[in-house]
Amino acid sequence: MSSTDIKLEVCVDSIASALAAAEGGASRIELCSALTEGGLTPSLGTLMTLKELITIPIYCMLRPRRGNDFIYSNAEIESILLDLDVLRSHGADGFVFGALTEQRSIDVEKCQRVLERAGGMPLTFHRAFDLTTPELMHENVTIIKELGFKRLLSSGFRVTAIEGSDNLAQLIAKHRDIIIMPGAGISVSNLDELLTITKCVEFHASALSAAGVISRNGGVASMDCDVTMGKQDASPYAIADVNVVRGMKQKVHSRALKII
Repeated sequence: MSSTDIKLEVCVDSIASALAAAEGGASRIELCSALTEGGLTPSLGTLMTLKELITIPIYCMLRPRRGNDFIYSNAEIESILLDLDVLRSHGADGFVFGALTEQRSIDVEKCQRVLERAGGMPLTFHRAFDLTTPELMHENVTIIKELGFKRLLSSGFRVTAIEGSDNLAQLIAKHRDIIIMPGAGISVSNLDELLTITKCVEFHASALSAAGVISRNGGVASMDCDVTMGKQDASPYAIADVNVVRGMKQKVHSRALKII
């Protein structure tokens, strides 16, 4: 695969972000709600609206609640399966999911239930993987790909993919039959380093503005008032920046020209 084939997936939690990602040249959208919580299952209305507006694939997060345990009860799995059914019937192109046991190992039984319900649609195992034991990373990747996941999103067991790039490089070199997709903290400024070290064929980013916050369609990002709307008040509303997406695509293109 040449550098021109390297794909960018942009994670979004709003229509504005998805439109910016598509306009900037993203290959795929990971659609969530509440990225401040790590990404939760998106609304059906958001998916249906975006399917009318953009043509790139949209993978939907399947995560019914916040928390970094990824240990789901049977009732929660039933909720996830119902969300999968509804989102699939309204145009979802794939899904993003991960489940762990109390021992922080891959929950094979619950993952099987979701994969079987997806009926062959592509699934990405998300960063729940980064909570597993690093010493068992190759064994856990083998479990994930044997289950039938097509991709694994990981930061290499570190806060950012750059910090975990050595682990990611090892995983990518060893497991050629599943796409290992670096994600977390990737920016235009560190992308070249990440691509050089990991030799990844896909990467995942939120592509936020360098300033961190963009107003919605020329509107305001927040309103001054005496009431609060939960934890979101601590984090200004931010959306993907079309120029950041374009900048990442240009980095990939520039690498291709150097190879030629």
